[in-house]
Amino acid sequence: MPPMAKLHRRSFLGGTAALIIAFHLPLKKASAQAGRTKKVAKPNAFLRISEDDVVTVIVPKSEMGQGVLTALPMLICEELGADFSRIRVEHAPAGKEYVMPMSFGMQITGGSTAVRGSWKTLRKAGASARDLLERAAAKTWKVDRGSVRVENGRVLGPEGKSATFGELVDAASKLEAKKVPLKDEKTFTLIGTSVPRTDVPAKVDGSGEFGIDVMRPGMLVASVLRCPVFGGKTASFDGSAAKAIPGVKHVIDLGHGVAVVAEGYYAALKGRKALSVTWNEGGNAQMSSEQILEDYAKAGKDKGEKVRDDGDALVVIKGSTTKLQAIYDVPFLAHATMEPLNCVAHVTSTSCEVWTGTQNQTMSKNIAAEASGLPKGAVQIHTTLLGGGFGRRGEIDFVEEAVRLSRETRTPVKVIWSREDDMQHDFYRPLAWHKLEAGIDASGAPAAWFHRLVSPSIVRRFLKIGSMVSFDQDKKEVVWHDVTSTEGARSLPYSFPNLRVEYARKETGVPIGFWRSVGNSFNGFVTECFFDEVAAAAKKDPYELRRTMLTEHPRHAAVLALAAEKAGWGTTPVPAGRGRGIALHESFGSIMAMVAEVSVGADGVPVVHKVVSSIDCGRVVNPSIVEAQVQSGIVFGLSAAFFGKITIEKGRVKQGNFHDYGALRMKQMPVIETHIVPSTAKLGGVGEVSVPVIAPAVCNAIFALTGKRIRSLPIDPALLKTA
Repeated sequence: MPPMAKLHRRSFLGGTAALIIAFHLPLKKASAQAGRTKKVAKPNAFLRISEDDVVTVIVPKSEMGQGVLTALPMLICEELGADFSRIRVEHAPAGKEYVMPMSFGMQITGGSTAVRGSWKTLRKAGASARDLLERAAAKTWKVDRGSVRVENGRVLGPEGKSATFGELVDAASKLEAKKVPLKDEKTFTLIGTSVPRTDVPAKVDGSGEFGIDVMRPGMLVASVLRCPVFGGKTASFDGSAAKAIPGVKHVIDLGHGVAVVAEGYYAALKGRKALSVTWNEGGNAQMSSEQILEDYAKAGKDKGEKVRDDGDALVVIKGSTTKLQAIYDVPFLAHATMEPLNCVAHVTSTSCEVWTGTQNQTMSKNIAAEASGLPKGAVQIHTTLLGGGFGRRGEIDFVEEAVRLSRETRTPVKVIWSREDDMQHDFYRPLAWHKLEAGIDASGAPAAWFHRLVSPSIVRRFLKIGSMVSFDQDKKEVVWHDVTSTEGARSLPYSFPNLRVEYARKETGVPIGFWRSVGNSFNGFVTECFFDEVAAAAKKDPYELRRTMLTEHPRHAAVLALAAEKAGWGTTPVPAGRGRGIALHESFGSIMAMVAEVSVGADGVPVVHKVVSSIDCGRVVNPSIVEAQVQSGIVFGLSAAFFGKITIEKGRVKQGNFHDYGALRMKQMPVIETHIVPSTAKLGGVGEVSVPVIAPAVCNAIFALTGKRIRSLPIDPALLKTA
């Protein structure tokens, strides 16, 4: 046995605990069957059934805390009839067979599509495998096929006949899979129940493998000093001092930065600090958040591209008895995942293997092939657990770095980003500027709504993904819209007789990407806060006005009513010193409402005491996962509302760690109630839908308490501070 100093905690735990996320059998069973190849049935790409009765579900999506290693196996096991408590799960490799619906032709995890996009495909996989086992049993027992059924991990037949899945592996392997009918949803016994998550035990005991845990024989570790200015490049560098650091093996220019490759992370980091680099900062060296916001405001004075136009909003507003206008803005935001970015790559003359927590296996494989100079067929992507994704791990820059460095050094290389690297070289949620106007007629009824949004395009670099083409009657030309940037704005559910939404695309040079809930994250905040302004101007209760203007959207009205009822809106007095605010938003096919109770201290710092939420996400697979994801989104959204702001100065990000880009602490966490609306509607997403709703609910509660409107995030306590 190696010395204890060499024994890694995770290695120790991995050798002494049975894994739920399993890559090997427990030690004794593996030893007992050594030297013998087990028979395994592979009815499809998502299942393996071995003769020792081990059922392994191969999950085509990435687990980043949202529960896909539980929810997706539930879809298969519901149809298969397996004993869910005994299955094993693992991430799928990169491959075309794992490209699921709603994924733009890629193997990717995002957009709250994991469950709803896999609903039919994985159920069909389970049903087909069940049919194979039943036919195998009928043939083995020489009985009628209709007399055989699967129940809780066993195949049952007439006269007490019974077999495990493993006992039928050989016979099932000789049969051809067929398409079979799916179960009637009324007969579900697993879907709709809160079974425990499969990934939790391994995360608790330390045996679950995240990207940063990966170790390979002979592996070196790299730290990259990147140009601090967006788009900047290396002009020249002196790596002699870095090479003098014990353990440093290589200093490599990557173009956008200089990598120090060493025997360990701290040697690489020390070598990086010893580098002398001159940068070509490029055209963004004088860029600032203040200038970007000024440019947005100027762009906002012009007419934008029309993305919705009902009636004649601008004319009606001009002639309205009461007119409202407000300017809202939101900042750039970083993803700030718990596990900073990392990737391990091993490139040889004939192969390239990559180990990483990725949301995008397809693009990771593509960039690995390009960076290694090898065909895609020579590339393997091993997906580990993700320590948070939120869209950031859908990018591939960290994969490219690891592959390039491994190709250069001909050794396995792990690239580790520091927290500062992660925060200052992100693909950010865009800064956005909004102009809103509304008109109220003489009877006090809202008559018109206008919304002009200025922001960079979130999806432009991905060409037609998330785009919409229409014909502009005013300009007499075909125009392109970024529907991701305008989501949640153009789909406003309230029945304004006149409603116009415009989008003005304004690029900045700051890298933009998908941030949890994407365009909804800012449009939900803006529209729900401004609707409260409309309610106040019309002298209407904000809940009642919403309810009366949702006549064409009964699902929205039901979700809103449930949250209001459970929060005691209009029936239970608000506790002294608190305000109560309400908000509603639809995103990713689901509808969410929240009521927040908030107080504000003399120092102007808001405290959220309680949040009552309701959600209609259609058919529910696992209620406990839905509840957990609603809570998670509230934490994420509150962190952004209270602390989230990336500031650009001279082309550089000023923030670097959690001391100046904060996250909600446990003591700041409100009590959360989550109520799920029973629904048979088409499945909606869950992982992102609560993020857009929490900030407006809180800001509307602040107005109810203080009479002060919050139109810019994060919330500035100085605006709420009392003398």
